[in-house]
Amino acid sequence: MVHKNLMTFFSERINVLIGALLLGVSTLPAMAWEMAGTKTIALHTRDGQTLTIGTVSFQPQAKVTHFTLHLDYGKFKDYFLSMKEFKCLEGPQEVQCYVPYPYSNPSTVTPDDLRWLEHALLFLYKLPRDFGANLWNGLYYKMTRTDQGLVGLPQAIDLNLISAPPDNLLNPPYTPADRSDIPVGSRWITSLTIQ
Repeated sequence: MVHKNLMTFFSERINVLIGALLLGVSTLPAMAWEMAGTKTIALHTRDGQTLTIGTVSFQPQAKVTHFTLHLDYGKFKDYFLSMKEFKCLEGPQEVQCYVPYPYSNPSTVTPDDLRWLEHALLFLYKLPRDFGANLWNGLYYKMTRTDQGLVGLPQAIDLNLISAPPDNLLNPPYTPADRSDIPVGSRWITSLTIQ
């Protein structure tokens, strides 16, 4: 009888302890999103689809975080536009093509400076009936850091700006003066996320 009472006593105490631990865990604040490890890159369309196009790996260092982009080219179709091959995504009324940044760069970011990552994810858009690529139809995803990850909204750029190497390879060439806001929903891809 004493043995059974001891078992009941310990069982009750263990249940109380487990409940307290679970309550403590559930009341901890959510961890802020960090630029560390491998994260998923997705594009979001105006008709509510999510297109996962690859990953980015973040490697934090002392003062900056290095990143490596890994796009899943199996999700893209090959287009030969203006004498150049592009990897493109086809939408119902628009085609969006990836434009790799063509010059060496440090591939680094900081919490307050995401410009090199933004330059690594340049695109252009075209109508399905267009045969060539119009470089003035460039898209730059201006990113903002949130608790869930990075959110990029499209801005208009002229890709002719990078048709020749910039004077200073240490600074990203597209400044706010080189970018224009786009009316919400006017492009097939409405946002880019990294989570």
